[in-house]
Amino acid sequence: MNRMNKKKAYTLILIVIVLIISIGRFYNFVSNYYEPTDNAWSYINSPADDVKVEYVDNTIVFTPTDVIAENGLIFYPGGLVQTEAYAPLMEKLAENNIQCILIQMPLYLAMFDANGARGIQAKYPNIKNWYLAGHSLGGAMASLYAQRHINEYNGLILLAAYSITDLSDFDLKILSVRGSNDEILNMDNYNKYLSNLPDDYTEIIIEGGCHGYFGDYGMQAGDGIPTISVEEQTDETVESIVDFIK
Repeated sequence: MNRMNKKKAYTLILIVIVLIISIGRFYNFVSNYYEPTDNAWSYINSPADDVKVEYVDNTIVFTPTDVIAENGLIFYPGGLVQTEAYAPLMEKLAENNIQCILIQMPLYLAMFDANGARGIQAKYPNIKNWYLAGHSLGGAMASLYAQRHINEYNGLILLAAYSITDLSDFDLKILSVRGSNDEILNMDNYNKYLSNLPDDYTEIIIEGGCHGYFGDYGMQAGDGIPTISVEEQTDETVESIVDFIK
């Protein structure tokens, strides 16, 4: 093998080694996701009497059974959080007559399926008013989808998240909810991107709430210490969303 061919062979080997290391690191990254607590699983396995829970394609659907819901909510989970961790929030919203569709994201990362809401509305023709929502990374991806499909939704709900696209000139109701003790949400970016929201957006700050308590998966690394329980934060979030949708 001449010198040129040896150089090419060494370069190829180096590229392969770098790719293997990168793939390994990525695999380790996506494997360290947050799992639902036993309490969260109980909302899946033993739902309330007036809520039906079912897995449909790549979603988990929470349907009120005592009424025909007119309001629907499509939810994008936070990054590296197993989908079922949001079952308590979804089920309590369903108990308030809101049809909730929780999207299961590839590798639990919404950036791999920012168009996850596509086609969902057509499956539920009884719903008159649609809302898009998301937590953290899921909220950012939901804002991106909302901007591209602005006429299909009545509102956008951001939980510990900010819009990464300009929605300021659109006639879209927006609710932003965050915990006062959140240490994950980048407040510099949060405040910077408030200009992406219409002037009449609604902001709710849950006193004592943290980043991870919008789901039920335990404490998130690097988060602030909450002074309220996950149940209390969930209930306050439900109240804020129900008031916003009314």
